[in-house]
Amino acid sequence: MKPGDTLPERTFGPQTRTDIVRYQGASGDFNPVHHDDEFARAGGLPDAISVGMLQAGYLGTYCVDLFGPTAVRSIAVRFAEPVRPGDVLTCAGTVADVRPEGDGRVADLDLRITRSGGGVAVTGAVTVRLEN
Repeated sequence: MKPGDTLPERTFGPQTRTDIVRYQGASGDFNPVHHDDEFARAGGLPDAISVGMLQAGYLGTYCVDLFGPTAVRSIAVRFAEPVRPGDVLTCAGTVADVRPEGDGRVADLDLRITRSGGGVAVTGAVTVRLEN
């Protein structure tokens, strides 16, 4: 693994309203903008939008699937575009840096989630520990 390497893509979805509501129940975020179209429209949105932290969870899952459950050292996300029910989400990324750390190596990754019918919904900066 070296800087510039492309990571394999992983697709989630299509995102369903059930996915969103289940995440709301698990997280305790019951803001109706995430499940009630009428409420979302009253706030100026075209319809309900997904919970951003659900997409952050997808990025975490993506990293764990690629590098293992104990590899993720840090993750930071930026929400750039709303995700809606019906969107298919694709996680992808590149290796920004690989460096020694302690008795091993870590990689800094630049990640993104794109949504079908739209642009980049989420970007992320993740550091993972690499197997020796």
